[in-house]
Amino acid sequence: MSETASQAVPRIEAYYAPTSLEEAVEQIAAGDVAIVAGGTDLMVTANGALRRIKRGLMNIRHVPGLDGIAETGGRIRIGALATMTDILESDLLRAKAPILPATADRFASVQIRNAASVGGNIANASPAADMVIPLLCLDAEVELASWKDGAVSTRTLPITDYFTGPGKSKREAGELITAVEFDAQGAGGHAAFFKTGPRPALEIAIVSMGFMARIDGGTLSDIRIAFGAVAPTPIRAPETEKLLDGQTLDDDLIARALESADTEIKPIDDVRGTAWYRRRLARVYLEEELRNVLEG
Repeated sequence: MSETASQAVPRIEAYYAPTSLEEAVEQIAAGDVAIVAGGTDLMVTANGALRRIKRGLMNIRHVPGLDGIAETGGRIRIGALATMTDILESDLLRAKAPILPATADRFASVQIRNAASVGGNIANASPAADMVIPLLCLDAEVELASWKDGAVSTRTLPITDYFTGPGKSKREAGELITAVEFDAQGAGGHAAFFKTGPRPALEIAIVSMGFMARIDGGTLSDIRIAFGAVAPTPIRAPETEKLLDGQTLDDDLIARALESADTEIKPIDDVRGTAWYRRRLARVYLEEELRNVLEG
């Protein structure tokens, strides 16, 4: 490694492998540590020196209770360590939240899906984070743990309020994402996930979209529309959802929905695509899905 590169990427000075949640959050509160689950985002960050790399490295893979996918009392809980492969292969999610396995199926390569965790995908706070899109549609809540007054303290935040900007969120410095939770979906729901990139499953999305609704006799209800990579954070499209809620689709309503969605996104030009192209893709995805619903 060159001298310039070694200066850009600091040497890791301490390594921690806690075996309890108490030990993990206490160490996070005490030290300057980077949290590692799958490490798929951290390695890109370190190699590119995109942000300051902390001098302590904490592997949370051995903390019990941070993995698993389960339903209790009509609520589904996905541990922060659950991988994309876990989500893809979950019978529970296929039955109760199929938009999540559909998204995992478009997430990177098999090797990365085996390592990348749902907690890491949320923590990275990318506007293009794939798994955040279906979680927005599901009105998920993010569970956070910290060390306060000599004990573990937890709080939850709606994922719709969690992100504040590219790489930024309301997670505080001493907090660890432990899980996401959401209501299990009943029968009669419809869901879809769209994503575009040069190699859609292997690269960061140019645009992504999640769509969920209930359809009864052609009438839409309980609509959720989320977009990725078209704003500083992953977003819902609440005005478009209101426009469609309780309505029966026709050509005029679809046209109005596309115009509404266009006012709710705020894409930019970057190395992956222009703002114009992103607007066009968002409209194409929404129109395609609404016409899929209209045509049965």
